[in-house]
Amino acid sequence: MTTQRFTPGSAAPTAPPASPTTLQQNAIGTGDLVFFVVAAAAPLTVMAGAAPVAIGMAGPAAPLGYLLSGLLLIVFAAGFTAMSRYVRNAGAFYASIGRGLGRAAGAGSAYVALLSYNAIEVGLLAVFGRFTASGFAALTGARVPWWVWAAAGLAAIALLGYRRVTLSAKVLGVALALEVLILLVFEAAVCAHGGGPDGPQFGAFSPEHLGTAGAGGMFVLCVGAFIGFEATAIYAEEARRPERSVPRATYAAVGFLALFYTFTVWTVINAYGADRAQAVANAAAGTDMVFAATGRFAGAWAADAMHVLIVTSTFAATLAFHNGATRYFYALGRERLLPRRLGTVTAHSRSPVAAVLLQSAIALLVVLATALTGRDPYAVTFLWTSGTGILGVMLLQALAALAVVGFFRRDRRGLPAWRVVAAPLLAAAGLATVIALVCADFGLLTNAPTGTNIALLAPLPLAFALGAAVALRIRRRDPRAYRRLTTGGTEPAPETG
Repeated sequence: MTTQRFTPGSAAPTAPPASPTTLQQNAIGTGDLVFFVVAAAAPLTVMAGAAPVAIGMAGPAAPLGYLLSGLLLIVFAAGFTAMSRYVRNAGAFYASIGRGLGRAAGAGSAYVALLSYNAIEVGLLAVFGRFTASGFAALTGARVPWWVWAAAGLAAIALLGYRRVTLSAKVLGVALALEVLILLVFEAAVCAHGGGPDGPQFGAFSPEHLGTAGAGGMFVLCVGAFIGFEATAIYAEEARRPERSVPRATYAAVGFLALFYTFTVWTVINAYGADRAQAVANAAAGTDMVFAATGRFAGAWAADAMHVLIVTSTFAATLAFHNGATRYFYALGRERLLPRRLGTVTAHSRSPVAAVLLQSAIALLVVLATALTGRDPYAVTFLWTSGTGILGVMLLQALAALAVVGFFRRDRRGLPAWRVVAAPLLAAAGLATVIALVCADFGLLTNAPTGTNIALLAPLPLAFALGAAVALRIRRRDPRAYRRLTTGGTEPAPETG
């Protein structure tokens, strides 16, 4: 296996195909970027695995929660994609925050991003193992431990991460098309039957429902359903014409998800009736809520197909977050915030192989720890790690919104003020409000005692402080290397900190 080092601050290669020191360039189009984002969101996993929890928390407020979350992130995307024209780095949030708020803040954000992406990925891997084990048992009668399936899935994901990035895009595209199709079948069947016992209920979109107890905790699932759209900027180094493809893919992906999630959750509530849906979601059968409704309205074949496709959905989501996490490892190794070995790529596929191996090892350790301690892979590993990871990404989004204002404060570079000032400030305020609501109701998601919730949230500020400390240490020892942080070898960073 041949690897090459990337020297921070070196000039970007003028002939990408001839250089073995960078990620594969001009490899991903707008459609591929959309697939990465929507597959990372895992629509079927969100609707069948997470939406019932959101409905159980907030009842009829859930559809509006998904819609408002999508609108908030579209506002955020206006400034974020404007900045992505000038900051192209596989560690997207880290680079943006570093360029807008200072390198120490960027490094702290990088460590938060690593923690968050790893947490989400290992949670998805655990729930992939559980869904696969239960589906296999239902189809064949044979019971294979969930952790065996998780380990097998991890091996396949690591192999795809080692291969060229375009192969991952093809796998994600097929999985995405199938899971969206089966949800459309469910929606069409419910609409064809005129809804549930009470008929179509449009009152779910009334703002008064947002005052429902538990609505704050619901937002961690609503905003979390969109986590991963940052991938459009993460893959900017590998995209064709990123100045156009990144904004287009971001708006297309977030807009599609906002409408699709909202309509699907509204359909689920209508399938049971507005008064009964919350009770069903909170019952022991709540995790089977979407499957049962699909079987009743669309037929047993559709429910069986959904049980199979949720396995491919969780696999696709795990693959997408695995790729995102490895690119953060790569970006930070390249800039010496982590060991340099992580900032290397293979000469053949241009994949960050050292980062792939490290990410796979971390995921495997979490799976084994869950299995050995007898913890529930869904109720504990998935919900706990996802809660930490999603909140971490929300913090990064709020900081990134402020970073847009900082980056363009001296020169808007011809961009309108609404896009690089007003929209980012509005997004930051909205995200800060949602973060406060989520923290207040975090226990509703984890169903854990206060001490456990504190332990789940504490790593986020600690990771930020550690990253900032590492950056300041680099500044003391090598000021030149410090000035190159967040640049990824592209244009020099402005002197912001």
